[in-house]
Amino acid sequence: MIRPAKGKRLLLTGASGFLGWNICRHVPKEWEIYGLVFSHSITLPGMTFIQTDLRNFKDLENLFKTINPKAVIHTAAITDPNYCQLHRKETQTVNLEASLQIADLCADHQIPLVFTSSDLVFDGLHPPYSEADPPCPVNVYGEQKAMAEAGMRQRWRETIVCRLPLLFGEPGLVAQSFLQPMLKAIRADRELCLFVDEFRTPVSGKVATEGLFLALKKAKGIIHLGGRESISRYNFGLLMKNITGIEKGKIIPCTRKDLKMPAPRPPDVSLNSSKAFSLGFNPPALIEDLKDNGF
Repeated sequence: MIRPAKGKRLLLTGASGFLGWNICRHVPKEWEIYGLVFSHSITLPGMTFIQTDLRNFKDLENLFKTINPKAVIHTAAITDPNYCQLHRKETQTVNLEASLQIADLCADHQIPLVFTSSDLVFDGLHPPYSEADPPCPVNVYGEQKAMAEAGMRQRWRETIVCRLPLLFGEPGLVAQSFLQPMLKAIRADRELCLFVDEFRTPVSGKVATEGLFLALKKAKGIIHLGGRESISRYNFGLLMKNITGIEKGKIIPCTRKDLKMPAPRPPDVSLNSSKAFSLGFNPPALIEDLKDNGF
């Protein structure tokens, strides 16, 4: 049911995902969320959630007409690189084709579109990466994101591409960040093998949300929303263990070649986010971001 608008209507895809959940929890007051979900039904006070399949263009077109949003944030995606590597055709329908359709609809309605892309559009050989660096992905997921970036901007000039780093934070109703399985393993007193040779510039879902709404308000083209610190998975795990004070579990250093996976992993996709910093994006120090998120 579409209620009379109390604020500007924002259409949010992937509302039940980890990032979508954070957007719902931290949305600025002037926006009213209409969240699209696929297989998981969720509820939050004051928000409208609609179950739909983004691959059904006709249904999507009708939703745009019914909701009449003033902006769109498109977070929905199949984000597991290994799954994408093994299921290229299936994942491309969501990660690329549905994204292009959303750009077309935003162009038809003449409304701004924020697209959440990934640091995995880069090969990890020449960090830190700025917006001027050309995409050079090493896996299918990165390829799909890079193609979506280019195709969406070609179809709708008001598409704002926000490349995000590794995200962490409190879990949502149906989705979690990479930290939750890590904490579960440590608390179960299991050994946890983490890469010493894979670097990212992580931020929390809350901080990423702040960056997305800043981009919607001020940015044009492509913008990076990474944290201020580049850190390996191994050192991230040690930092988290130190903050939480958990004595159980043992974090073991390993390298990417020690673990065979379907999707190649770039070594260092640290983002240069100085453009976003100049617009007012101000992620806290990583240790403070972790503490602010209850860790």
